[in-house]
Amino acid sequence: MRLLYCRVVTLSRRSVITALSAASAAQAQRPQRPASWKPKLGVLANFSDANLAFAKAEGFTSMQLRIDPRKVDDAQIDAIKFKMKASGLYFSSLACDGNHIDPDPAKREAQNKFTVSCIELCGKLGIPNIGGQSGTIKEKPFKAQVDEIVRVYNEKYFAACEKNKVRILWEPYAGGPNIATGPVGWDALFKAFNDNQNLGLQFDPSHLVWQFMDPVQAARDFVGKIYDVHLKDTEILWHVLKTTGIQPPNNQRWWRFRIPGSGSVDWKGFFTVLADAGYTGAMNIENEDNFYYPAYENGDFTEQFKRGFRTAHTFLKTLVPPTTA
Repeated sequence: MRLLYCRVVTLSRRSVITALSAASAAQAQRPQRPASWKPKLGVLANFSDANLAFAKAEGFTSMQLRIDPRKVDDAQIDAIKFKMKASGLYFSSLACDGNHIDPDPAKREAQNKFTVSCIELCGKLGIPNIGGQSGTIKEKPFKAQVDEIVRVYNEKYFAACEKNKVRILWEPYAGGPNIATGPVGWDALFKAFNDNQNLGLQFDPSHLVWQFMDPVQAARDFVGKIYDVHLKDTEILWHVLKTTGIQPPNNQRWWRFRIPGSGSVDWKGFFTVLADAGYTGAMNIENEDNFYYPAYENGDFTEQFKRGFRTAHTFLKTLVPPTTA
């Protein structure tokens, strides 16, 4: 009887150890959310002393800037860099819009030079990214456009990117010179570039909602390529859409951009994807909400525009943990 008891105890212990090992292995295979998610929350703005002061005073920790490199000399750049450092904010990207493969040779050359000057300005200011569109030639087949983008970026941009430690990011804006408007374009471009590390995404969920795509799934599928985020919402005007369709003959607007929390973006789902991936980059509010316009007066935010940022900030603070620059 005593021998039988010992065998039962031994088997029971072995079973427990086996079960615990299996549970540990299963847990290790699950995606582990970081203990502390610390993204940077900020605004997109024209550079000015007043706009920097507003961002700092409101508790934001980052900014995306608009600065035209053709309008600043070295002395002004040095002054801007000093003010950026003094602000304590993180500056995630410089806006750089335009058609990199414009079919008009003169326009293309001007855009290519402008983009290189933006990359060089980022290098001088210590900004790691430029954000904009991929470029497009709408009358050409999709594959031909991809090939032309690859050729132009390799010839015109990547040497400057590597020298200045700057990455080119694509925003999924469907209204501009862009084929990087969502997963189909992203997949084709990243594959054609062989996942070149000089490239990534400036993810804006509002543009995907406008195109009737799922921004949460798109973020999940491409989260490893996201290096900057625009926080903007899209409101679908269903009462209009039901009578006009997505291509209204009278051009009636059936959607509009809103500040975060005033549209159809699933912010909880989107932020969960970023948190699970451990994203710690910037997320900057892009205020294109007409309820808070006009935006600028002599380069500085108007009081109404500031109100839009404050309202968005109040909403976002319920979902995004506070952090420091």
